[in-house]
Amino acid sequence: MKHILGLLAASALMASSAYAAPDDAGLARFRDTYKELVETNTTLSAGDCTLAAQRMAARLKAAGYPDADLHLFVPEGHPKEGGLVAVLHGTDPNAKAILMLAHIDVVEAKRADWTRDPFKLIEEDGYFYARGASDMKAQAAIWVDNMVRYREEGLRPRSSIKLALTCGEETNGSLNGAGWLARHERDLIDARMALTEGVNGVLDAQGRHIALEVLAAEKTSQNFVLESTNSGGHSSRPVADNAIYHLIRAVDHISHYEFPVQLDDANRGYFSGMANIVGGEQAAAMRAVLTDPKDMAAVAILDRNVDWHAMLRTTCVATVLEAGHATNALPQRARANINCRIFPGDSIASVQAKLKALADDPGVSVSIPEVRGPITAPAPLTPAIMDPIRTVAAKLWPGVPVIVALEPGATDAQFMNPAGIPTYGVDGIFVDPDGGHIHGLNERVRVQSVYDGRTFLYRLVKLYAGT
Repeated sequence: MKHILGLLAASALMASSAYAAPDDAGLARFRDTYKELVETNTTLSAGDCTLAAQRMAARLKAAGYPDADLHLFVPEGHPKEGGLVAVLHGTDPNAKAILMLAHIDVVEAKRADWTRDPFKLIEEDGYFYARGASDMKAQAAIWVDNMVRYREEGLRPRSSIKLALTCGEETNGSLNGAGWLARHERDLIDARMALTEGVNGVLDAQGRHIALEVLAAEKTSQNFVLESTNSGGHSSRPVADNAIYHLIRAVDHISHYEFPVQLDDANRGYFSGMANIVGGEQAAAMRAVLTDPKDMAAVAILDRNVDWHAMLRTTCVATVLEAGHATNALPQRARANINCRIFPGDSIASVQAKLKALADDPGVSVSIPEVRGPITAPAPLTPAIMDPIRTVAAKLWPGVPVIVALEPGATDAQFMNPAGIPTYGVDGIFVDPDGGHIHGLNERVRVQSVYDGRTFLYRLVKLYAGT
């Protein structure tokens, strides 16, 4: 789930250098990999991650990887939710690996709603269009392409380089491949660090580079279910004790509540950095909130931006409503799903208690259908992590600042960090202020941004691996 900064064009005060050119002759092959991955449907309802993983494994085998270094896995009972782990061995057996992690499943997409076929990679007016074109099959294809390029070059890194393609990141309640690997194949993915999605580079409305973001922390996605039940009855004899009315009132109470502003190293670093970029009223508000998070006038200014609003606090929102069983009967059951993005440091139990208090109705229960993953501390952004990012970014985008960010969504880092694999979100793919319609209709990403991200990640992984 990727964080996109919705900057107004008026805030775009920095221009960047010219686009970086692809740095090898394998661009056509990369496009083929990207196209094949996008055009393999990997939605939970009708897709097949296992097939996508098999196709990527075939590409690596054609590049010379032996079967012993290609590990296809299919969790029991989930034949279409498999994945792939591949290894390029390093020269130092004592140096722990670098893990390139990507989910290959995508959000559902209905063809009738899209302008173009969501499962065809279409290049048009400087953009790639498709479901997963940005989230996150571009980066997944780059990881596969990295492995091919390194093999062809005869690269002998000090640290092994591993690739993990997994399924299930996009759907709460489904099997998560990264979590499955952490529980069942921990040694296979053992690494000193992992790189994955999380945050992007930021473009202004004119396509100029504003900042490259690095995931410093993320929220935890957690669903809660509000439910009201009673015996129902005939609709010709209405009563006040109506399950739908109980539920609607409870959801309405929740809709009007704002969780308090919280600050940690991630959003402090973000707003400190962005204040130097946006200027004006917004910059003043950022600095004021960093000084006093209870400065409600400053908070109100930042809350006008949906991303900044989400970055400052735990958020909860109704996403699904279900009620009634017949048009001529009083409802026996009414249910709402409340999706919360929990700020690092808050607990699932405390958020559940707050929702119960806000519902303020003994006839409405608040339950947890499943726990997605533990809430854990983010991986530390040490100089060993940040310096290579800054080094590569400075060569590709001189003068563009690198800033840390708190991801309002969640990534598979929530499974890797508890398993002892520090995981960082960075991709070098710059996106438009509209976020490229990720998770929405007509998802898109700039063609040049994908190519630049490919160059960035190719060089970055080599630095981390010690080449």
